[in-house]
Amino acid sequence: MTTAVMTSKGQIVIPAAIRKHLNIKKGTRLGVIEQEDRIVLQLMGPGYFERMAGFAGTKKGLVAALLKERAVERRREDSKW
Repeated sequence: MTTAVMTSKGQIVIPAAIRKHLNIKKGTRLGVIEQEDRIVLQLMGPGYFERMAGFAGTKKGLVAALLKERAVERRREDSKW
């Protein structure tokens, strides 16, 4: 396991070996997912949405699934405050 340190601005640096292995470059989009006591970074490259469309059924289903997920996240965030 490699480690990263958070800056005062909330930024972290992904180690170079991982960036190279996953071809992460400037401008690469990453999704940030909270899972209990973990933070997961998900590459949001061109193929991501096509893979998710298959997961959720149709492309309309994907939008509905994303909206539902956002609503759950919003309720979870609101309950923290």
